[in-house]
Amino acid sequence: MAEETMNDFKDEIDRSFRKINEGDILEGTVIDVKDTEVVLDLKYYTQGVIKAEDLSDDPKFNIHRDISVGDEISATVVSTDDGNGNILLSKREANRVVAWDKLNELLESGEYVDVKVSEAVKAGAVAFLEGIRGFIPASKLDLSFVEEADIPNYVGKVLKVRVITADKENSKLVLSARDYLKEQADAKRSEMVSNVEVGLVTEGIVESLQNYGAFVNLGNGLSGLVHISQICNQRIAHPSAVLKVGQKVKVKVTAIKEGKLSLSMKALEEIAATEITEEKIEYESDGEATTSMADLLKKAGF
Repeated sequence: MAEETMNDFKDEIDRSFRKINEGDILEGTVIDVKDTEVVLDLKYYTQGVIKAEDLSDDPKFNIHRDISVGDEISATVVSTDDGNGNILLSKREANRVVAWDKLNELLESGEYVDVKVSEAVKAGAVAFLEGIRGFIPASKLDLSFVEEADIPNYVGKVLKVRVITADKENSKLVLSARDYLKEQADAKRSEMVSNVEVGLVTEGIVESLQNYGAFVNLGNGLSGLVHISQICNQRIAHPSAVLKVGQKVKVKVTAIKEGKLSLSMKALEEIAATEITEEKIEYESDGEATTSMADLLKKAGF
């Protein structure tokens, strides 16, 4: 029975007498959290100590809020003796090894993770991921570019981000919140587009003019392209010849392909012309067929 008991503890006994060197990364369980340090059980003949300043690079880090008894921590051996017989450790140093491996995994997988924006800086914001300082460019904070004056509004917000650059050698970590937001917006748009039918006639607002046509905002996050050939029956060199941004227009949905709407204003002109032609029905008045242009337009709804 005694021999079995010794076997049960063989791994722990072996661990307690293993050779530990500076630079090794050890796993430990937090057994005490003090104002200035954290004490770890290393399953070794002595305990491990991490000074508060060696726990994290995050300026917002709070030892009592962010570390709890029972937490499992990886830390690098700074010294095998801190002067009191304990092993001096640094979680910050371990982060620089373990964290970059994790960050590269996230870069490869494209997985989204939550981060909290801790600071607004020039041209972007700062958030810490795996204990490493990450930069979120202003162009990646939201669906559209965020002006520098508005960046402080993001401090304290939790964003779902993707790692887009993880360069350990240059300590460069770049994150993007825009990717997730765009995926969500695209999914929502695709769902709305699926409810739109070809032939639908609706109103929208011209939101931009390009050489090849005009983009019309139909509301509820939907927009579509009126190709320059579908703006009017006349041949025009540029959409600005007949349209301006902000103008309200009536359009017809002519095609839906890959979640994109093709619109036409010209089709409605043709419909109106057809309706006017169809209204040219002869009727007798004093024995003669008479129809004035005013009457035709009135009947056509103009």
